[in-house]
Amino acid sequence: AGGVSNTQLVNNSVTFGTTTVALGSTSTAIAGVTELTVDNLDFNGNEIRSIDTNGSIIINPNGSGTVDVSNSRITSVSYPTQNTDAASKQYVDNIARLINSGHENCIPIIDNYEEISLLSEKIDGDYKIGIRIASEEEPKFEFYTSRLGIGYRNIVPFYEDQIKGNDKVELKMLHFFINTGIGDNAYYWNELSKCLKVYVRLKKICPSLDSLNIGGGFPIKNSLAFEYDYAYMIEEILNQINAICAEADVPVPHIFTEFGSFTVGESGGAIYQVLYQKQQNDREKWNMIDSSFITTLPDTWAINKRFIMLPINRWQDEYERVLLGGLTCDSDDYYNSEQNMNAIYLPVFKKEKPLYIGFFNTGAYQESIGGFGGLQHCLIPTPKHVLIQKDAQGNLTTSLFSQQQEASQMLKILGYEQE
Repeated sequence: AGGVSNTQLVNNSVTFGTTTVALGSTSTAIAGVTELTVDNLDFNGNEIRSIDTNGSIIINPNGSGTVDVSNSRITSVSYPTQNTDAASKQYVDNIARLINSGHENCIPIIDNYEEISLLSEKIDGDYKIGIRIASEEEPKFEFYTSRLGIGYRNIVPFYEDQIKGNDKVELKMLHFFINTGIGDNAYYWNELSKCLKVYVRLKKICPSLDSLNIGGGFPIKNSLAFEYDYAYMIEEILNQINAICAEADVPVPHIFTEFGSFTVGESGGAIYQVLYQKQQNDREKWNMIDSSFITTLPDTWAINKRFIMLPINRWQDEYERVLLGGLTCDSDDYYNSEQNMNAIYLPVFKKEKPLYIGFFNTGAYQESIGGFGGLQHCLIPTPKHVLIQKDAQGNLTTSLFSQQQEASQMLKILGYEQE
């Protein structure tokens, strides 16, 4: 029986996209294909897309091969959550711009493994860096190790791999931060000891390392019964630094600190008037203030933070046990005995005798969290701001910084009123 060749067929070729391939032939170049699906990948125009649920796309070079994007930009990078994640470049650009403009003493603190290469691409000359230690958290925390920084065991290998042979980068600082602050307990002293051991190991192989940044900060007074021996803690920290450095025969470091709350906590306070009292049952009396704890002291409900709370007037009057409630309809807008450490006792409420109460040492973060001049929960207005200052002779002076926010200002923000 005779055969039929491909050329004898009416349709003796197949067209892929715009490329025609004769039957029995091959082609290594197919043009004009606008979309192609291969397993879980879809190729369409300039997009390569994973089509399986939560599917990853892996680019896997062989051996020592790299991924080369020909000097083009990689955009829309999310913020890193793991040490090996690529990092968003906006903050890198900002740091580089600061250093390139002449701020040569700016020391970026390295938080993950990618940042040195990102900074080196943007910073014109040599630059200094620090490394943040990923400290272990207290047992009561929801996680074991801080999400910030590089683990104790990995810091020396990280230095040897990315910094030691890099002529552009000079390691100057080790950054040690404890989320719960500086406390006289076994946990803090153990973490400080581990940090210092890393410092002396690094110092022996990195002569440029000369600074230790101790973060976490001192606590501030949150009740009249608060006691904390600041002088003892400072002396003991310095003693441990001296002892461990002397034992390792390395110079002691320059000490930097980041005590945010301790520095600014005493700079602010909040004064409220008790508008009226509600007795909801035989035991609970609610003194309702003329503002909201949620908007003016957000840490009282967010993290149950305690502040010094005292009556401003009527100190000589009879006292009663009360709860304090804010003006909003939110069930969390209150301040009670659990948050104040002890039960709240205030002068007995009397309609004809106004009662004012003050919360003190609120200068750390409360206004920056709650905001100033914008829109607050339940449209509670931003309160009046008064500056209290002491002159060289010890005299107190007051000045008005801003009036209480008006309804018209809030309506303007919402777009209901125009200039």
